[in-house]
Amino acid sequence: MFSLNCQGRLLVVDKPLVMGILNITPDSFYTGSRFRTVDEVLRRAEQMLNDGARILDMGGQSTRPGSVKLDPAEEGERVLAPIEAVRRHFPEVFISVDTYYASVAEAAVNAGADLVNDISAGTLDENMIPAVARLQVPYVLMHMKGSPQTMQQEARYTDVTRDVLDFLAQKKAELNKAGIKDILIDPGFGFGKTPEHNFTLLRNLRVFQLLQAPLLLGISRKSFIWKTLGVTPDDALSLQGSTALHMAGLMNGAAVLRVHDVKEAVGAIRLYSSLYPG
Repeated sequence: MFSLNCQGRLLVVDKPLVMGILNITPDSFYTGSRFRTVDEVLRRAEQMLNDGARILDMGGQSTRPGSVKLDPAEEGERVLAPIEAVRRHFPEVFISVDTYYASVAEAAVNAGADLVNDISAGTLDENMIPAVARLQVPYVLMHMKGSPQTMQQEARYTDVTRDVLDFLAQKKAELNKAGIKDILIDPGFGFGKTPEHNFTLLRNLRVFQLLQAPLLLGISRKSFIWKTLGVTPDDALSLQGSTALHMAGLMNGAAVLRVHDVKEAVGAIRLYSSLYPG
């Protein structure tokens, strides 16, 4: 069991949880996760919470391979008002801000966010780790090679599981030294990995429990699933494939499922808990 201190509120991870993806973007890879207005975000947030999401992950720019990079001002303009609105309408929810900019993270926490989800592990903004330490909020530590614009050209490893584990262990020690104690671990599926790398990491996911932090699994509708199945991200088979691999992740130690489709992920957790009670 893990307890994450979110500015005085405890997020207790004593059983698998669902983090719903709320993208305030026009260009996310999955069209069903694109929202533009505060009203659209609130409607989707309500649906996700009713379906069983415990955390909402809100981001203002796409980080799919080859995506266009926004500056902090534009990203903040997209995401801050929706975070304020979700916090106001749903005070019980835990909100994660998906950003690699320290200034956006700080403004988002001031607007009501509880966690910072940084795909870059602090490598794209040298001020991120000091900012999170100052804010004293939980941090999602993820592995990525390069940037969203270059990562798929850098998908080379000696041993992908060992290399990712070594990077995350070193970074976790760095975060602890900076004063960040509440950390979630994300191996970074799809971020500078080939499909073969992703399947290997999922097969070996339990190894990352050595880091003694809850494991976040972010594989929902990603290309290694739908390309393997010969469909598109929007296809029903992409959802079915995601759900199947969510079960595999749960069986290998995943504690948080970051998903587009909350109801189905909650169902997978319910079946997993019935298969492995206690």
